[in-house]
Amino acid sequence: MTALAITAEAMATRLQERLSPSALQVLDESAAHAGHVGANGTGFGTHFRVRISSPLFTGRPRVAQHRLVYDALQEFIDQGAHAIAIEVL
Repeated sequence: MTALAITAEAMATRLQERLSPSALQVLDESAAHAGHVGANGTGFGTHFRVRISSPLFTGRPRVAQHRLVYDALQEFIDQGAHAIAIEVL
């Protein structure tokens, strides 16, 4: 398997494909976590914030909404994205 680029842009593309969001912002906050657990020393690709709204969230409890986001991003998590903070809009 080819290594996946762990970038905010790649994550946003995946979320667009899987969840058809009506609002989406993906921020790479890795630089703010330098020296923390999961940081890779580059300041990129480990800690992210996802702000998202999707019609797929309608009627689902918050934990189910978050599960949809984590499931869509699982490949990134498997390859080193350490933390993903989710804000449902």
